[in-house]
Amino acid sequence: MKTGHEGGFALIAAVLANLILLAVGIIALNLSTQDLRISMKVVGDKKAMSAAEAATHWLMVNFDPANPAAVARENRPLTELAAGLDPGGRVTIRQPVPSTVGPVQISGPTGHDMGSTQWVLLRYDTTVTGRNEDHRTSVTIDVVVGYGPVSAESY
Repeated sequence: MKTGHEGGFALIAAVLANLILLAVGIIALNLSTQDLRISMKVVGDKKAMSAAEAATHWLMVNFDPANPAAVARENRPLTELAAGLDPGGRVTIRQPVPSTVGPVQISGPTGHDMGSTQWVLLRYDTTVTGRNEDHRTSVTIDVVVGYGPVSAESY
């Protein structure tokens, strides 16, 4: 036999239980998507660093102090530097300029017997930025390029 005081209690308890389960589900979903976003950011940072490293290597191979503007690139696809690189990567290489901090010349390589001629390395400063468009990440590296050995008498 049903009394008048028990009407609707089961419905209220079921609704409260559902609300608690909904809150637990929302928290679990938020935590898992946050982990995915962090993982994607880490992957994007690594791809941007890889683009910056590839651009730095390309800069060192192709740098000519007689024409430093030839290696400058502004927001160019990474695939322009070499085939097979990440198509989602972009790079910026600022034009190298003679160093304004510290010595412009550093002592040349040891172990070279060049007679009485003193040899030096010329220092050039630049900035290389690698970006990954897929993950919207960016890495900037300050680069010092040493060119030489060149005769110290000519500089």
